[in-house]
Amino acid sequence: MTRHAGLAPKSPAADGGQTSSHYSRLIQKARKEPSRTCVVAHPCDDVSLGAALQARDQGLFDIVLVGPQARLHAVAAEHGFSLDGVTLIDTPHSHASAETAVSEVLAGRAQLLMKGSLHTDELIHAVLCTQGKGLRTGRRLSHVFIMDVPRYPHPLFVTDAAINIFPDLATKADIVQNAIDLHRGLGLGEPRVALLSAVEQVTAKIPTTLEAAALCKMADRGQITGGVLDGPLALDNAISPEAARIKGIRSPVAGQAQIVVAPDLEAGNMLAKNLTFLSGALAAGIVMGARVPIILTSRADSAETRLASCAVASIYAGHLERSAAVKEITP
Repeated sequence: MTRHAGLAPKSPAADGGQTSSHYSRLIQKARKEPSRTCVVAHPCDDVSLGAALQARDQGLFDIVLVGPQARLHAVAAEHGFSLDGVTLIDTPHSHASAETAVSEVLAGRAQLLMKGSLHTDELIHAVLCTQGKGLRTGRRLSHVFIMDVPRYPHPLFVTDAAINIFPDLATKADIVQNAIDLHRGLGLGEPRVALLSAVEQVTAKIPTTLEAAALCKMADRGQITGGVLDGPLALDNAISPEAARIKGIRSPVAGQAQIVVAPDLEAGNMLAKNLTFLSGALAAGIVMGARVPIILTSRADSAETRLASCAVASIYAGHLERSAAVKEITP
């Protein structure tokens, strides 16, 4: 196994500098998955190229790198990375890299998609191409953070903090279903889902409380499946048993949520970054709702977080394959 110099060091978790136990379990589980291929769109900087190579070296998946070959080799040489044995596809620029990466998935040569150093919008545009060549499904795309929060007993999913700016009710239903599907696909069981707002009472003065109540009723009617929903809930009532007790809120979700659904992107983004930079949480994340899981990483992510994002995507790709196989043999 080749060592790659220049990778960002792992950030210490809240347990005295040890690797996150939640993330360790996910990474170990991903290593047991059958070999799959991840196509990486335009990894033309040290962070994105290093993350892809590290995931390959850790046994999470094989990789195909799509981008200008001269730039890829220059970045590798500058940072001491080895590209020996790695499949490279030459493209002239980032737009072509995104389109080519999506084409590799559509051709069945890759089962995962990873963002490199191009803008997220460029990659998502290729994914959502309306010319019949994209990775669109009947579900809206949404982003899910899988967060390891100090002193919280289980992974906390935060959604959507990266894709949908002001989601309407139908989009929120997809956001919720995507997060539930991911939780179950990772083998974490039926999740408790808190629909966040500023207060726990339903009031016409705060439209997001009405949407939260509607989503709960949609779950009652089978329009959202696989999770236990409650809302509206303020954040304290969603994650603190004591706060829920003081407020007199009794439900299977209050005080012990495993998924928190933000009212809009701004709130979700601020929540995730607050937990990360003020509380020392780790924030792996992927995009759901496409034909394959999409790995989005940030230059601010630790090496451990980037690796966990890759592990989550690998496990969920396996879940999708197994689910598709079951559907094929079910009469």
